[in-house]
This record gives sequence, C-alpha cells and structure tokens, in this order.
Amino acid sequence: MKLRTDLLEHLTDQDILEEAIATVRRFKPEPLLSKTGTGSLSSASTTERAREVARSMVLIRKLQQRAQQSGKPNASA
Repeated sequence: MKLRTDLLEHLTDQDILEEAIATVRRFKPEPLLSKTGTGSLSSASTTERAREVARSMVLIRKLQQRAQQSGKPNASA
C-alpha cells in the first residue's frame, strides 16, 4: 500500500473498518494470545496482494476526491 500521509485527515472510521474487515482473516492468534497479546500475520498470495493493491488505489482515489471537495491542495499527487 502506498503511504499517502497528505490524505490521512480525510480517512474516516468507516474506511479503516472496511480495510480491517477485508484483511482480518490473515491475522492468526498465537496459542497464548490471552497471556501475551501477540499474534502473527499469514502471508498473502499473489492474488490477495493484487486485491490489496486494488483496494488501496480505490481508497486513495476516494480520499483524493474528499480532499478536493474540502478545498485542500496537494490531493492530486
């Protein structure tokens, strides 16, 4: 995912929730999760990575539109 810090102020809770739901199945808790609070992230297939990139690009375009609507500069980079 391309990091666009200039668009962070236009990110909503709903955007974050949608991405979390899309990737949650890859997170695997460790056997001692209740004691350690740690887990791991399973690797993604090429197809899954392509979907992640596509979701990322859609989100960037959505955030750019929000930035333009709010009149903020630097939303086109």
